[in-house]
Amino acid sequence: MTTNQGEALREVVREKYGAAATRVADGQTAVSACGSSGCCGSTTAAWDPITSDLYEAGQTNGIPAEALLASLGCGNPTMLAALKEGEVVLDLGSGGGIDVLLSAKRVGPTGKAYGLDMTDEMLALANENKRRAGATNVEFLKGEIEHIPLPDNSVDVIISNCVVNLSGDKRRVIQESFRVLKPGGRFAISDVVVRGAVPDNVRKNMELWIGCVAGALEEKEFISLLSEAGFENPSIEPTRVYEAKDAAAFLAGTGLDVATIAPQIEGKFISAFVRGTKPGAATSSRALPTAKESCCGPDCGCSKT
Repeated sequence: MTTNQGEALREVVREKYGAAATRVADGQTAVSACGSSGCCGSTTAAWDPITSDLYEAGQTNGIPAEALLASLGCGNPTMLAALKEGEVVLDLGSGGGIDVLLSAKRVGPTGKAYGLDMTDEMLALANENKRRAGATNVEFLKGEIEHIPLPDNSVDVIISNCVVNLSGDKRRVIQESFRVLKPGGRFAISDVVVRGAVPDNVRKNMELWIGCVAGALEEKEFISLLSEAGFENPSIEPTRVYEAKDAAAFLAGTGLDVATIAPQIEGKFISAFVRGTKPGAATSSRALPTAKESCCGPDCGCSKT
């Protein structure tokens, strides 16, 4: 993707997600957040194939409803990351702030939770949610995930929830993540990942970029970029595999031939936990847990697979 194409994509993402934040702030909870495809976030309680059942009620106690409504994710990275008291965590593309607020609860008063977002409307919503939650160890930063405004070796854990796929320069995002992580730091995100080839007309459709589908990295390419950046033990663990009926939901309203294309992408898109560790002194001798191992209590917030 060229620089101009990347900037054009960034502006479309900013516009769409800014509008989503405004709708939530205005109490319009019955509007899809990601365009006509409706994937990667809906501000309704209705089921959709990516965003349903990400958080259990017990986990979100004390979190403002607007933070949950503005969640445009595809997983629960706060579960994956196994956050510990006193750690510094950074959420890339933090949106309305739900994962930052959940992380802040886990790292406690001696820890810190940063959220990074480029959209003014989302940042305003996130800061209001921070105020309502009474979170004192939270800071929201304005910036792009390709240019993280934090020093080298300053973060213990990087999380993200269905945002990296929206970047036009994913290699830079991963390199920046490696830079700001401390030695032994963990990259632990949820994202949509592709398995195998996808039709070109799906890849080129901008509405699907905003819906977190067409911009997703292929599984092996994602692993390769993590290794290239220097991460140890990169891995991708599927949490949901999307079927043809889910693909039909992705494609609705895009102008594409749903009946023809949906069967071609059966099983091609997955929601997954993507992980890697920066070499160096580990903050803990315990390995990152698998999704199954992580889900161990009533407030775990395990996504249902």
